[in-house]
Amino acid sequence: MVNFEKFTLDNGLTVLVHQDKTTPVVAMNIIYKVGSRDENPDKTGFAHLFEHLMFGGSVNIPKYDEPLQIAGGENNAFTNSDYTNYYLTIPKNNLEIAFWLESDRMLNLAFTPKSLEVQRQVVIEEFKQNYLNQPYGDVYLLLKPLAYKVHPYRWPTIGKEISHIENATMEDVKAFYKRFYNPDNAILSIAGDVDIKQIKQWSEKWFGSINKQSKQINRALPVEPEQKKARSQTVKRKVPQDALYMAWHTEKRTDATFYHYDLISDILSNGESSRMYQTLIKEKKLFTEVNAFITGDLDKGLFIVSGKLNTGVSMADAEAAVDTELEKIQEQLVDERELEKVINKVEANLVFSRLSALHKAMNLGYYEMLGDAMLFNLEAEKYRSVTRNDIRETARRLFAPHRKNKLCYLSNH
Repeated sequence: MVNFEKFTLDNGLTVLVHQDKTTPVVAMNIIYKVGSRDENPDKTGFAHLFEHLMFGGSVNIPKYDEPLQIAGGENNAFTNSDYTNYYLTIPKNNLEIAFWLESDRMLNLAFTPKSLEVQRQVVIEEFKQNYLNQPYGDVYLLLKPLAYKVHPYRWPTIGKEISHIENATMEDVKAFYKRFYNPDNAILSIAGDVDIKQIKQWSEKWFGSINKQSKQINRALPVEPEQKKARSQTVKRKVPQDALYMAWHTEKRTDATFYHYDLISDILSNGESSRMYQTLIKEKKLFTEVNAFITGDLDKGLFIVSGKLNTGVSMADAEAAVDTELEKIQEQLVDERELEKVINKVEANLVFSRLSALHKAMNLGYYEMLGDAMLFNLEAEKYRSVTRNDIRETARRLFAPHRKNKLCYLSNH
């Protein structure tokens, strides 16, 4: 059980505090509820560009990293479809420095032409390196728009295309910041050997005077229509081996079926004792690697199966073998011991996620974003309550043939 206190400032900033007297390091995590799903379809990649811009200096602090490093702290950030997460760890006696740093860049980021240009080039380089010039790098630039036709999940976090970042103006960037980087669109969580009264004082002192956004964010995101027909696409690329990618739509992260999907993916491909590894890699030698995983998005996400084919294996044979594994989980009840084993693994991971102050701060913020930080303490229970029948019924709905999106990625060597 991870105990915590929660309070909200007048400007809407949600603050969560977990006291852990066993660690000399304090973790601070800030979630801004903005991801690539909040972007204009003609101006994508902004949430990710902002993750970089937030380290470019604020009005009172020209270089974010310098004072943090002097204080013995470390930091990083990540962006996804749904939110942007900034996190740091710092010795407890220097914690107020973290409040100063984070509040200053929430209050007033320094938008200089130089900072924008530097970060723009960093992101463009990242786009080229990771998505265009790397084997299989453009998979999600292809698979996402195959699976999604109207929802903004149809482009990856990096953006649809480089030109959107190349053409980003100072006006565009300032408008994005003004809309999303506000206290009432943020969750601050702190874990470590802290005094809760002191945290309340510092939260008020450093964040209390920052104004909430002038108007509420209206997230009227287009709803992805029900898929009625299977879709497929074939591409040829300079890659070492053929690869197969399949995707099916799942319910949103807060739906009870999330736990079913997660366990189905583990039964199929988590570790060397999993079904797909044993059958498709070890026994039939059709694939060199195969994975099943879920995106777990706030809106309806994807269940993805991906695999690299062994030399000489046809795409048709590879797909048929995967389909056979998916049929088994729809037709036969999973063995009790097999289900127990994957649930035990999940529970072990949940225990691990409670060990460090940073993991606790990040998780409390994440579950608060889902609706209630207390959900973090109920996860094991949710997985435990999934039955063998739940697995079979959900698999039947999930893997219906008309819901498949298939990308055949062929080597043109």
